Amino acid sequence: MSDWRENLYTRKAAELVLYGRALGLSHGEAEDVLQETFVTLLQKPEPPLLAEHYCVRSYRNRARNYRRTLWRRLTRELESRRWFEKEPGECPAERAAMRCLEKLPIEQREVIVLKIWHHYTFEEIGALLEISPNTAAGRYRYGLQKIKLCLERTTYERDELAGDPIGLLETAPSLGEN
Repeated sequence: MSDWRENLYTRKAAELVLYGRALGLSHGEAEDVLQETFVTLLQKPEPPLLAEHYCVRSYRNRARNYRRTLWRRLTRELESRRWFEKEPGECPAERAAMRCLEKLPIEQREVIVLKIWHHYTFEEIGALLEISPNTAAGRYRYGLQKIKLCLERTTYERDELAGDPIGLLETAPSLGEN
């Protein structure tokens, strides 16, 4: 017989670790916060009314508290280069997109991860983050625009087939100019 907490963990664990990464935690810190969240849930005899929402909200609060200490901040900065775990079959375009996501402000990264990987609506994101749905949608839209620009720059700066840097050339002058 499966417990509600086990089912919740199976459905949400990987998404929560990714969410922790979006909030600025290292991979290990995100897993630690996940463990703390589920230790607390294990103490609850009955599931909360909106168990998934409660779980994500609880995780977010713990992650934000976790980030506040100086030593954890220093550790996080040292590990900031390894935001996502690299997959063996990962293509260069996926790596480029992940690097662009890493560069976003936390507020935009957080909304993008909740929208894409957690499949939350803007209303649900707004309730979770205590912002309006319009603000959540704006953060999502601006974050995606920044990712698009970042990816376009990456494409122009690097020849994907050869992997060699390419120079950007100026446009030719008009016929009437010298």
